[in-house]
Amino acid sequence: MSYDYKIMKEIVLGKIKIGSHRPLVIIAGPCVIEDLELTLEIATELKRISTRLRLPLIFKSSYDKANRSSLTAYRGVGLKKGLEILGRVREKTGLPVISDIHCREEVKPAARVLDALQIPAFLCRQTDLLLEAGKTGLPVNVKKGQFLAPEDMKEVARKIASTGNEKILLTERGTFFGYHNLVVDFRSLIIMGGLGYPVFFDATHSVQTPGEHGNRSGGHREFIPGLARAAAALGVAGLYLEVHPEPDKSPCDGPNIFPLRKLPKLLSEVMAIDRLVKTNLKRMKQ
Repeated sequence: MSYDYKIMKEIVLGKIKIGSHRPLVIIAGPCVIEDLELTLEIATELKRISTRLRLPLIFKSSYDKANRSSLTAYRGVGLKKGLEILGRVREKTGLPVISDIHCREEVKPAARVLDALQIPAFLCRQTDLLLEAGKTGLPVNVKKGQFLAPEDMKEVARKIASTGNEKILLTERGTFFGYHNLVVDFRSLIIMGGLGYPVFFDATHSVQTPGEHGNRSGGHREFIPGLARAAAALGVAGLYLEVHPEPDKSPCDGPNIFPLRKLPKLLSEVMAIDRLVKTNLKRMKQ
């Protein structure tokens, strides 16, 4: 397997074209759906930012956070209500929507509403779930498990591709480094790029400290901008950023969520890096 980027498969998601040679694409939104009003507020602001910056953006939020540290932690509004809210976001803003799926039974109802399906990191090797997601024909974004080497994602992608669906996105979100800590090995982005599918970098979950506080995780959001800029410098297809107007009030993953008000500045920075890198790569290949 080559450890150099090659021209990856181009994935089309609505009007958005995703690939290593395409401009940066953003997946962004609150970690979990709290209610319709706040979700629409965040989605509307993301649409405004996307339009102003001319930046392709996919809205993400989870209707259920099934892998919370504590039994009593907030999980979301559930499948039915969550999909209704995501459908409203799509209708009101025109943004494509993506959300996590956790079991085979969720796949069909989710596929009727969502533009793409996301496989959470802890479920990235669940064969039946991957196959069911692949059979929908929708783009499938797989978060690399914190316990996997990047080259292990080859078999993950092969499971989905076996259904005839090669609309596959791979997302790096950090690797376990001892207890309660994640590190980012940026070689991972290059290695996964060698598999031929567009690679995203999750700059928010990568600064998480899983289970650090016993019944909840911690995080260090101050590192998000630096990691996002570094990933853009490697020429990734996209960035994944969870955002919230008041991260410390988010019922899920607050310490590693990026403040919505700071997002335009960060996106402007990473877009400038992305343009420079991809323009130079294009020139070198001519």
